[in-house]
Amino acid sequence: MISKNKKINMGSRIFFFGLNLFLIAIVSLLFYLIQPISTERIIHVPKGGINSIITQLGAQNDNISIVLDKLLLRFLGYPQSGWIDMKDTLLTKADFLYQLSHAKAATRAVTLVPGETAYMFLKQLSEELNLSFDALWLEYERLSRFEDGWIVPETYNIPLSTDEKWLIRYLINDSAKRNEALSYELTGEYDKEKWNRILTIASIIQKESADNDEMPIVSSVIHNRLEIRMKLQMDGTLNYGQFSHTKITPKRIKEDISHYNTYAHYGLPANPVCAVSKEAIKAAVNPTQSKYLYFVKGANGKHLFTETYSEHLKNISK
Repeated sequence: MISKNKKINMGSRIFFFGLNLFLIAIVSLLFYLIQPISTERIIHVPKGGINSIITQLGAQNDNISIVLDKLLLRFLGYPQSGWIDMKDTLLTKADFLYQLSHAKAATRAVTLVPGETAYMFLKQLSEELNLSFDALWLEYERLSRFEDGWIVPETYNIPLSTDEKWLIRYLINDSAKRNEALSYELTGEYDKEKWNRILTIASIIQKESADNDEMPIVSSVIHNRLEIRMKLQMDGTLNYGQFSHTKITPKRIKEDISHYNTYAHYGLPANPVCAVSKEAIKAAVNPTQSKYLYFVKGANGKHLFTETYSEHLKNISK
C-alpha cells in the first residue's frame, strides 16, 4: 500500500509538474507574441472566416503561423474585412494580431472610367487623396508595363493613409491579375505582346465609339484598315495622356510627332491610348464582319459607316 505521505508527495509532484508546464507554455506564448513580424503598412483583409483569412494572409507572409494565429485571433476578436492600416511595417506578433482584429483604415472611393488616361487618373488621385502627382507618375512609369491602358477601369476603395508607392503598386498588381484572367477568358491564352495589341485596339475603339453597340463595327474599320495597310487616321489616338480631353485640330495633327499620331504613322500606336472596358476588349477580339473603311459622326451622335471614300464624302456633306 502507498502511504499517505507518498500520496501527498506524488500529488505535489504532479501539481508542480503541471505548473511548470503551464509556466513554460505562458513564457513560450509571451516569447512568441514579442517576436517581430514584417508587414505591409496597408494590408487587405479578405472576407470570410478566421480560418480563411489567416490561410490567405499566411500565403502572403511567412511570419504568420496558420495554426497558432488562428487560435489567438479567436480570443482577440474577429478581423474586419477591408483595408487595414497596421501603423507600421515592423510590429510584434501581439501588435500585428491586435491591429488585425481592431483596426480598419478609412477609405475613399475613386473611379477610373473607361476612356480616361492614366495621366488624368493619377491627377485625380493626387487631388482627392492629397498625394504628390510627380511621385505617383514616377512610380507608375517605373512599374507599369505600358504607358497607358494597363490599369483596369473600376471603382477603387483607397485607404486614406496610403502613400504614392503603395498605391501604384496596388493598382498595377491588381490590374495585372485582372488582365491575365480576362485574357484567358476572352482568348484562351495570355501572351503579353498579343494582349498589348488587343488593349491598344480596344483603347481606340473606346475613344471612337458613340456607345457599346458601335464598338464591334468601329473594330471592323480598324481591322480592315490594318489589313490593307491603310493609315487609321483616327482623332481618338491623339487624346492620349494629358491631351485626354483636348479637341483635335489640323494644327495638332500636323505638330504631334508621337507614336499615337495615326495620321502620321501606319499601324497601331505602340501602346493603348486609355483605360478600356470589357465591352471594348470583346469588340477588339471579335469585330463585326464588314468592309467598312470610313465613319463619321451623324446628327444624332451615332456614326455613319461606309465602304468607299465617295460615300464617306456624301455623309460628311450631310
